[in-house]
Amino acid sequence: MKTRTKRALFLIVLLILLVSSLWFSLMIGAVSTSLHDLLSFLLDHDQAYRTIFLDLRLSRAVLAFFVGASLSLSGAILQGYFQNPMADPFVIGVSSGASFGAVLCLFLGLEVTLLGFPLQSLFAFASAFALVSLVYLLSRRRPAYRVETLLLTGIAAGSMASALTSFLLFSKSDSFEQAVFWLLGSFTLADWRQVVAVAPSFLLCLVIAQWLAKDMNLLVLGDETAKALGSPAGRVRKTFLAVATLLAAISVAVSGVIGFVGLVVPHWVRILVGPDHRWLFFLSSLTGGIFLVICDLMARTLRAPAELPIGIITAAFGAPFFIYLLHRKR
Repeated sequence: MKTRTKRALFLIVLLILLVSSLWFSLMIGAVSTSLHDLLSFLLDHDQAYRTIFLDLRLSRAVLAFFVGASLSLSGAILQGYFQNPMADPFVIGVSSGASFGAVLCLFLGLEVTLLGFPLQSLFAFASAFALVSLVYLLSRRRPAYRVETLLLTGIAAGSMASALTSFLLFSKSDSFEQAVFWLLGSFTLADWRQVVAVAPSFLLCLVIAQWLAKDMNLLVLGDETAKALGSPAGRVRKTFLAVATLLAAISVAVSGVIGFVGLVVPHWVRILVGPDHRWLFFLSSLTGGIFLVICDLMARTLRAPAELPIGIITAAFGAPFFIYLLHRKR
């Protein structure tokens, strides 16, 4: 089958899955609802059903889609950036930095809401960006810029942030349960204000990534080759690093730490449609969004009315596939 045909069929399947997953997310929940209830809301504007369908379920599903799309796009960018399929949005310290910021906010006992966001989310976003900025500045101190230096600096800084997070949890055990639930990811507090905050950032980053996709195809061949072919490799790398960090940091800020999405989803898409980043970026975003909507639906229904952290669901899907992939294609 030709690559163009495979991409077209894959896109059609994704669109069908997107509509289906959003529909089931809208109809299924702790409160039993039917098509008749949905029609009652649409025709009679029943406020109780408005709260259930729009404010609780649809906002949550849409937020899950944008977070999944952001994490997947970030993973696809970083895997090309590092020329390493093991890279994911958290390899440069985003996850560890965000976790430290969130737990620090809990440790200080701050429960203020600012611009519609809990202060915990804003702490997570700020600390993630600060850590990645520090990693980038430290890696640039060497005379010759090397991707490996940035990667190893990120791992070291992330380990230090994780150690500080563990210290804070140990020091204030009464916040342990809330912190662990956040560290495993959740959309419990999802609302339309968070969707409005995340969606424009994702769309802007997607436009930038698609605009520079040809340059990423050249960077995979090496910086010297990319420069010889007319690509401003230095500026492109800075832009991609900033875009990947923004995508991951804002996702962690609204949903907590959700693993494996940015690591595994780009693998799935690359196997199906090939390594061309002009297609890989867009299709990875769409696939990741759908994947996280389905995972969130499972998280809130498998043990209803109780809710599982979504990180458990993504790990249950992602870890076995990643192990299989690692041993099949060494």
